[in-house]
This record gives sequence, C-alpha cells and structure tokens, in this order.
Amino acid sequence: MVCTGWIITDHAGAVYILTGPEDAAIVLNEEAPAAEGTLSSQLVYLSSGASGYDMTLTAGQAVTVTHDGSTVTAKARSETVADLLERLHITPSPLEMVAVDVSGDSAVLTIASELTYYDQVEEPAAYETVRVANSSLPVGTEKVVQEGADGVRTSIYEVVWSGGEEISRQFVEELESTAVNKVIEYGTGAVETRAGIASVSKNADGSGTLTLTDGSTLSFSGVKSMTATAYTAGHGGADYTTATGTLVDVGTVAVDKSVIPLGTKLYIVAADGSVVYGTAVAEDTGVRGNIIDLYYDTYQQCINFGRRTCNVYILK
Repeated sequence: MVCTGWIITDHAGAVYILTGPEDAAIVLNEEAPAAEGTLSSQLVYLSSGASGYDMTLTAGQAVTVTHDGSTVTAKARSETVADLLERLHITPSPLEMVAVDVSGDSAVLTIASELTYYDQVEEPAAYETVRVANSSLPVGTEKVVQEGADGVRTSIYEVVWSGGEEISRQFVEELESTAVNKVIEYGTGAVETRAGIASVSKNADGSGTLTLTDGSTLSFSGVKSMTATAYTAGHGGADYTTATGTLVDVGTVAVDKSVIPLGTKLYIVAADGSVVYGTAVAEDTGVRGNIIDLYYDTYQQCINFGRRTCNVYILK
C-alpha cells in the first residue's frame, strides 16, 4: 500500500511517499487510491485532508535524486514521480520513503529509510489562568478581569518515521490558538484602614459631631439605620459608570434617591461596629426603600460584607 502527503508549513514544502507493506504504511487518507506494493505519486493534502491529483513533473524540469549516498540529476519528461524513478532504474526498498520537495524551481527527491517531516494539526486548547499584580488593590484581594474560554490551537509537530513506523513526535511551536486566557488581578497595595468612630456628640435636633479614631471630626445633620448590601462592577449587571456619570470606586454607594438625594455625603459604619465603610457619596441608584448598596473593588469583598444593618450619618 502506498500513501502520500504534502505537508504545507513554514518548515517544509515537500511531498512524502512511503512504499511498503500495508501494515507499515502511513495512512494519511484511507480513501486515497494507492496500489499495494507499488510507488505512486497520488497526493493527499494534509492541510485539508482531501485527495489531490497524480503529481506530474514539468517537462524539462531539473530533478535531483539522492539514494544510498549517491545523487543523480536528470530532466523530467512530463512524467509522474513513479515514472521518473522507473526510468532512472531507481527502486526504493519496501520500507524506504521518498521525500519529494517541489518548493523550488527544481524537484529534489530524497529516498531514505528514515524521514523527518513537520505535521500541522488542530487540537483542543484549554485556557490558562494568568495572574497580574495590581497595586491599586489591597494585599489579600483579587479580581477576575477576564473569564477564560477553551478553544482550538494549531500546532506544528516534528515527526520522525523509520522503517515504516513513527518513532517520535515532538512539539515544535504553536501557530495560533483561539483559547482565551482567564486573567486575575491580585492586590499588592497597602491595606486601607478607615478611621472608626471614637465618640458621637448629638444635639436635640438629631444633628451632631463624629470624632474619629484618627482625631478628625465630621459634622452630620442626621443618622439613618439602613440595611446595607454590597456590589462591584461587572457582576449582576452592575456597570463601571454610576447613575451620575462618575466612575465607580470605593466610597461610591447606591441609594433610593427619594430616601437619600444623589450627591449626599455620608459616613457609614456597621451598627455593631464590625465594619467601617467610612466616608461615601450617594452617586448611584438601583435600590429601593431603606437600603444602601456599598461599592467594593472585588466580588469576594462583597461576599465577605454580605448584608448588614448600618448606621448611615448624613454629613453636612
């Protein structure tokens, strides 16, 4: 049985022909016609898997044939590779392979029992996870900025055949891949500590002054007990731009503007003191009633915060 292949890559542009018994043949295309035990120039294009035409050398084309350490030069007579070798009285042994290089003006035939060629294949490609440092995120936090997706990659392998059998296949390079890497940013910045409340001084009308643990003071006109939740951009339909046109950042909160007007400055702390969100501005919407939604940089921070009762001070 005779099978042939034309490997079209940057590494080689040759037609490879193997002669030998059926059980030792390289089967590139089971439907490609080939006479058992004979030499044929029937082409099979590996890039498409489709059969080509019988290869006919151009009349007058220079041909060089190397076999058993000897080199013969001849002129083709508009004949097939098989016809040329028969005319030159060159008969490959049963397990020898014929490499026909037609990439140049002349044809170069090399007959050997060992053959190296480059196979271009498509295979599944799993996405990889790439971690990128982000100094704007606190240490210990991370954020997924791009989800991964599996794809297909086109690869080149160096394949060695000897005595009619494949003896090695080694990866050479990846030409392209449709896989999309998952990108995770991890924090390298300093962990921000927000000053908590050291003391509260209230007036009869509900206004008062907050004295913070860093010694600073904030004047407030009133305080509300509200249910607080947390959100981050890119999850649950949340955008990177607020309802007021600003970019989201820690300190951005979403409110029902009939409860807290947009633009109101706030100071927010969990009722039990477990979380200090600190100063904030009502810049976003998307909640109704006595609920306030606090922006965090990462989804994990939102999960950690959960749902809490918070004291929301309306700053002057």
